[in-house]
Amino acid sequence: MQDFDLLIVGAGPVGCVIAERAAYLMGWRSLIVDKRKHIAGNCHDRYHDNGVLIHSYGPHYFRTNNPRLLGYLSRFTSWIPSNYLVKSQVNGKLYPFPINLTTLEMFFDRKLDEVSAKALLEELAVPNQNPANSEEYVLSRVGEKLYRAFYLGYTQKQWGMHPSKLAASVCGRIPVRLNRDERYVDHGNQVMPAHGYTRLFETMIDHELIHVMLQTDFADIRGIFRPRIGTVYCGPLDQYFSCQYGKLGWRSLEFEFRDFQKEFVQPCVQINYPNDFDYTRSVEIKHVTAQRHPETVLSYEYPRAQGDPYYPIPSAESAQLHNRYNLLAEREQAENDVFFAGRLAKYRYLNMDEAMESALANFEQICARHGINVEALQGH
Repeated sequence: MQDFDLLIVGAGPVGCVIAERAAYLMGWRSLIVDKRKHIAGNCHDRYHDNGVLIHSYGPHYFRTNNPRLLGYLSRFTSWIPSNYLVKSQVNGKLYPFPINLTTLEMFFDRKLDEVSAKALLEELAVPNQNPANSEEYVLSRVGEKLYRAFYLGYTQKQWGMHPSKLAASVCGRIPVRLNRDERYVDHGNQVMPAHGYTRLFETMIDHELIHVMLQTDFADIRGIFRPRIGTVYCGPLDQYFSCQYGKLGWRSLEFEFRDFQKEFVQPCVQINYPNDFDYTRSVEIKHVTAQRHPETVLSYEYPRAQGDPYYPIPSAESAQLHNRYNLLAEREQAENDVFFAGRLAKYRYLNMDEAMESALANFEQICARHGINVEALQGH
């Protein structure tokens, strides 16, 4: 049990990718530990009591513009095409979201084209060349009416604070389109693993050189295992250093699952509720898993201040505290070969494709530290 090259803390996508690459390309033996009772991290999916496949920790919509990443993951799964359509409920009506030409026509009850829609938004916008926060950013793009209808309430529920207290990048990730593209994202490849994410990662780490210990807290085994190459830490950054500077701020989620004895309930996979209810969105994942089943399940997401960490809080105070911990992490890597990887350890929101691309980059970094050129091994 002591004979490991890598100790990997976290059995989510990042940990699984690094373990697979280490085994397949280098012949390194890895031990993955995770405090949860399952692998796949927040991507974990499972079958509900009625037999419907659900996403345990909210919807995970895989999309990428990186053909190499898609090719790599295709070793472990086949794919089904997916159409991630999201609508936002405002005053009892469902509008396409992110905002597009159809949204604007419905909201302002007028016929528009790209030119007239652009002119309308310019008329509504509050001029601001350098928005300092999310409120100023949205107002500078779509004006007061659309901000209050689609953004303000949702943001306050999601983050527990006013948009004026959040970095501009929070709402900056959401596009505004002047065409009728209703897709949630515009990546070239929008697909789902044919048999689910958990099966994908089970296949990925099904290797004799990869060993997994679930329901195991890193704090309980820290110092017991001394890997030859290094430790990959995918847990919360502040917890690694015993929160010596204080706790980094996170937003959490609570999920409620309701089953229905009908094939579908919603017209699309996700409905946002910026101004109604305590939950932010309802998700009917069957729309994108392509599962054929006479019943369905909806999940409802309730943002929380306490609980498992999901979203790093993008405020100035959080950034300052993160910088202090990041200096400790850099020193720990240099002195003890501890590599901090993934969303929790980097204190950065990552989409699924970004998380796995970062894992591949982390693996290259580990190899480079030991004088190994991964590019020379990529043909394997």
